Amino acid sequence: MGVYEAGGNGSNGTTTATTCNCCDMSLRCWCRWKWGNHQQQQQPQQNHHNLLHQRLVSLVFSSGFMFFLGFLVLYGSIGMFYGWLVFSKPYSRSTNVGVGLNSLGCQEDNEGSWSIGVFYGDSPFSLKPIEAMNEWRDEGVAWPVANPVVTCASLSDANFPSNFVADPFLYVQGDTLFLFYETKNSITMQGDIAVAKSTDKGATWQQLGIALDEDWHLSYPYVFNYLGQIYMMPESSQKGELRLYRALNFPLQWTLEKVLIKKPLVDSFIINHAGIYWLFGSDHSGFGTRKNGQLEIWYSSSPLGPWKPHKKNPIYNVDKSVGARNGGRPFVYDGNLYRVGQDCGETYGRRVRIFKVEVLTKDDYKEVEVPLGFEEPNKGRNAWNGARYHHLDVQHLSSGKWIAVMDGDRVPSGDPVHRFILGSASLAAVTVVAVVLGVLLGAVKCIIPLSWCAHYSGKRNNALLGRERSNLFSSKVRRFCSRLNRVPLSVRGKIKPNTWAGKLVLAVTIVVGVALTCIGVKYFYGGNDAEEAYPLNGHYSQFTLLTMTYDARLWNLKMYVKHYSRCSSVKEIVVVWNKGRPPRSSDLDSAVPVRIRVEDQNSLNNRFKRDPMLKTRAVLELDDDIMMTCDDIERGFNVWRQHPDRIVGFYPRLISGSPLKYRGEKYARHHKGYNMILTGAAFMDHTVAFERYWSKEAKAGRELVDRYFNCEDVLLNYLYANASSSQTVEYVRPAWAIDTSKFSGVAISRNTNVHYKIRSNCLLKFSEIYGSIAGRKWEFDGRKDGWDL
Repeated sequence: MGVYEAGGNGSNGTTTATTCNCCDMSLRCWCRWKWGNHQQQQQPQQNHHNLLHQRLVSLVFSSGFMFFLGFLVLYGSIGMFYGWLVFSKPYSRSTNVGVGLNSLGCQEDNEGSWSIGVFYGDSPFSLKPIEAMNEWRDEGVAWPVANPVVTCASLSDANFPSNFVADPFLYVQGDTLFLFYETKNSITMQGDIAVAKSTDKGATWQQLGIALDEDWHLSYPYVFNYLGQIYMMPESSQKGELRLYRALNFPLQWTLEKVLIKKPLVDSFIINHAGIYWLFGSDHSGFGTRKNGQLEIWYSSSPLGPWKPHKKNPIYNVDKSVGARNGGRPFVYDGNLYRVGQDCGETYGRRVRIFKVEVLTKDDYKEVEVPLGFEEPNKGRNAWNGARYHHLDVQHLSSGKWIAVMDGDRVPSGDPVHRFILGSASLAAVTVVAVVLGVLLGAVKCIIPLSWCAHYSGKRNNALLGRERSNLFSSKVRRFCSRLNRVPLSVRGKIKPNTWAGKLVLAVTIVVGVALTCIGVKYFYGGNDAEEAYPLNGHYSQFTLLTMTYDARLWNLKMYVKHYSRCSSVKEIVVVWNKGRPPRSSDLDSAVPVRIRVEDQNSLNNRFKRDPMLKTRAVLELDDDIMMTCDDIERGFNVWRQHPDRIVGFYPRLISGSPLKYRGEKYARHHKGYNMILTGAAFMDHTVAFERYWSKEAKAGRELVDRYFNCEDVLLNYLYANASSSQTVEYVRPAWAIDTSKFSGVAISRNTNVHYKIRSNCLLKFSEIYGSIAGRKWEFDGRKDGWDL
């Protein structure tokens, strides 16, 4: 990438120079370089330093180096623009109602972002998540309550900064549930044992604090009762021993009772079976032990020991995907003992597996895997347990029902490091692309300058040169440099930039560089690709997505369902089918149930039709031709949960003037306010909205909607305004939104002028019937969350 010059001062005081291209490795150039170097050695030391400085300057300001630097700046600018366009948002994810009230907690962690969910069932093999049980909590505006029920934010907001929570164990005392679990302290970066309490069957949890904190990592807090005493046996493998603690003042005060085994056992539990106490655990410290694939058993007449090893130890020393490592509390069902193991094949803690213990004696052990019956989430990283779930504690309640706690993570183990490696590799590839472009355009004439090769290291004497000549490795490096520097000439000979083929190669190379730059920026700044739900008062919830369509828009519907069904808080999609032959639910690629409601009449009023089969209180009315991010949808849902009595949506309008005239969003922006939200993309309480829409007072408005085949959303805004003198609408700004009907050519309102004229007539009619809303106005940027800019 430059020119090498060697020279020195002659005896007469004039300067002579021996110039040689840095890429020329021919014998002639090599000899000239040696002669120039020999002459250089005869000059004063000061001249030698000046010459080195001259060479460095010539290299830095060479055409090749400047070209290379220029293209890196160009690609860097493209990457910055891409990052700003895609990942820069006008709002912050951390809000006064969302994740991260404690700035120290919920930091990205290489071990994951584990959280804890609650499940119920008639048996351990029919577990359903809490949202399937339709548990409603008014105080959390959770209709219904949804998993996860305990997260890093739950503990961080209680002033115990946590990066994640995992390894949950239940302890049942009557109608009160105590939850012990590992929390990774955001300050010490070590595992502690936290405890929470629930008095409503696990729907809500009160964080009590840290139950156990040692100078080493703690996890897997196996809690059990023995002779009226409550014991905890957490993992203390970092300490190199298995410790048993006894509760002094349950659940927050514990004392060390005994060191059971002086081995670094992980994920251990004790169970009484056939009158003998059995201890299961894994020791990964031994030579030849397969990590996460080893299991050992000990037995004793008491949980306090002494413990004797099983005759067949190790029971397992196999592949980590087999499920040898324990994954929670064993349980007994229908007289059979079951062990919970974790499959660590694809990533650490990928899933739990259940094994039925068929033989457990001092001399033998046999188990067989049985299906858990747990339906794996299929929303990917948008689901709180979409990537892995590795711990289960299921217990039988006095009511006869079963309750379970399970942890889950939306990303695989080591995801931040994985993204960093891929991002670095992408940017390194961009550097290579810049060099290739320089070679193709002739700006870069060599890959490695002569002065960088092994045979050159500055001033040297004859003895050093003699040793270098005999150095085989140095010779090989020189030959490699020579061959590598012949590549540019060979490439330019085969690919001529002035030809069409050469121009095509250049264009493809430039595009590849841009793509690699964007990929690198995405890995560095794009996060883990998860579009998470936003909790409110520590609760998550779900909503129903409702859209209205007909046969000509089936293409829109398929894309719509595939995208939105993966959003975290979507429980069900209801398709109001107005005309034509409806599709089957199986024709749609959906991660949630899809119900197609076929209507007898093609009417826009069907959008707000009463539906007793709706399972959530919140309904998102969303046209099938609108595409926006799941994150936008989740933010809108969070705002609606704060204001469930309002219409919360993404398309604001301002109705004003005399006479009233319907105008677009630009008019509202210009006048810095809005008083209407279009219900083509809006959240509402269907128990309120649908009742108002189908009330006797709204009959005249519904008839106008049928007459114009338009204005159903305008009517609902008037009905809300007529029912309250306070604010009835809330705006949420989407990051972006695309109207897909423009691609399919089936837009309902293709003529904007005609569409607006009809709506202006509706405004006049509705104002006569229900009163004007022109006197109402709410400003943008009126909320603290910054989502209504």
